[in-house]
Amino acid sequence: MSRAKWLTVADILTDLKVPRRTWQEWRDKGATPPCKRLPNGQLRISERSYEKWLESLEEVNA
Repeated sequence: MSRAKWLTVADILTDLKVPRRTWQEWRDKGATPPCKRLPNGQLRISERSYEKWLESLEEVNA
């Protein structure tokens, strides 16, 4: 059984090329992938959840 790969918020901000403020606005609206909070307060997002979240944003041309 392989362990999930975990991303930091900084990893995602770099990938999406968005500022931290944008991420926080999305998080406040409940529009980010599910996050886990570590005991030190930092957030982690599983790579699998991030990929599924990106796929859910895909628009279908009508």
